[in-house]
Amino acid sequence: MNDRVGDYVARLFAAEDEILVSLREEADRTGLPPISISADTGRLLQVLLLAIGARRVLEVGTLGGYSAIWIARGLPVDGQLTSIEVEPRHAEFAARYLRRAGVDGKVDIRVGHALDVLASLDGEQFDAIFLDADKEPLPTYFEWGLRLVRRGGLIIADNALWGGRVVDERVDDESTRGVRELNRRMATDPRVAGILVPTHDGVAIGVVR
Repeated sequence: MNDRVGDYVARLFAAEDEILVSLREEADRTGLPPISISADTGRLLQVLLLAIGARRVLEVGTLGGYSAIWIARGLPVDGQLTSIEVEPRHAEFAARYLRRAGVDGKVDIRVGHALDVLASLDGEQFDAIFLDADKEPLPTYFEWGLRLVRRGGLIIADNALWGGRVVDERVDDESTRGVRELNRRMATDPRVAGILVPTHDGVAIGVVR
């Protein structure tokens, strides 16, 4: 998607409010990694969650809370987002903005390594999982998604195009291999019906069969 088309989509469907703009600006000033989802991806998440009537969502990778606000706003009043973040400073930043957005009552931030927190959730059930963290373990996160997400629920992963590196045969680092393997599983694993939507940096979506 070229910049003009992307700007059009975001402006029409995913206009940011003052809180989201402020979050992005402060994140930039304070040195948080500039890897939050795009606004149109946030709106896509909301549409997908509304389509399946999601009430309970799991997120791997809170960062500054930008995606968590989009997700929480797409959940019903009694909905709940469990968001996993490895860096305490990022979790504190996110918690502050979740309070400002008035959705902190819907969001439970768990600080720790994602694989440890996912293991602690074994036996629970979610309507969807959103993967937006380190890329090397993506295939393992995918398997946890199959374990934790109900039938008919969603496994969603951001950065599925990985800046175009997934189609560049010269690139073979661990992160790129992780993204490629996740995409392969989304496309071929019989336990999901998957697709890659080429919005922004690509969003891979799988419906659990």
